[in-house]
Amino acid sequence: MEAILSDPAGAVIGLDFDGTLSPIVPDPAKAVIHPKAPGVLAELGAHVLSIAIVTGRPPATALELGPGLADVPNLVVLGHYGFERWEAGRVSAPPPPPGVPRAEAELPLLLDSLGLDGVTIEDKGRAVAVHTRRSPDPEGALAALREPLAKLAGAHGLVIEPGRMVLELRPPGMDKGQALSLFLAERNARSVMFAGDDLGDLAAFDAVRASGLPGVTVCSGSAEVTALRERADIVVDGPEGIVALLAELASAFSRS
Repeated sequence: MEAILSDPAGAVIGLDFDGTLSPIVPDPAKAVIHPKAPGVLAELGAHVLSIAIVTGRPPATALELGPGLADVPNLVVLGHYGFERWEAGRVSAPPPPPGVPRAEAELPLLLDSLGLDGVTIEDKGRAVAVHTRRSPDPEGALAALREPLAKLAGAHGLVIEPGRMVLELRPPGMDKGQALSLFLAERNARSVMFAGDDLGDLAAFDAVRASGLPGVTVCSGSAEVTALRERADIVVDGPEGIVALLAELASAFSRS
């Protein structure tokens, strides 16, 4: 933290989206960024090397759910775990993997065969997510789905990304840790912070430590996932705590 405060122009601030910048809600399509986040990030972005939102969502979706983000200085959105990138109004990405739509086409029949109520499918373009949060027994539905979804993913050359009441089928070869590591090297970062809330963010925590840079990891705390809390340097209370921490940083930069 001292390195970030003393040399903000060399700092990359990495952030997850859902559960970190926006509260977790039953319907992912209705998630919305914390109302103070865009303003705080705009102030922060004027001082740091870069702000990188690293998310499993497509960049366009993160920007849609975060009005004002597109105007944040030095912002890059690494979506689909880094497969897709938004920067300065442009999105770049390789061709979408064919296994995702094939797996998605088989999901309704699979879910019907398991007799699970309240389980929903989210089309994420380069991935497909199966949510159990609205099921009468979210944990039980998640447990029942793990093995069948793993077999379905394997049959189509995909991998499973577990999360908070969700299992996501996505292409292999990239995760938040790899995306963050590549970005730090590209920008010649001199320090790094990463904040997340879910199991997929553990790889980014590992990347902070493996980077060799002065770094700090932050957990957006929840009762649903404790693994990050145990690994984080700083634990705050959800998106409200994340925004407060970022506001403190921005204020410190403005005073220096």
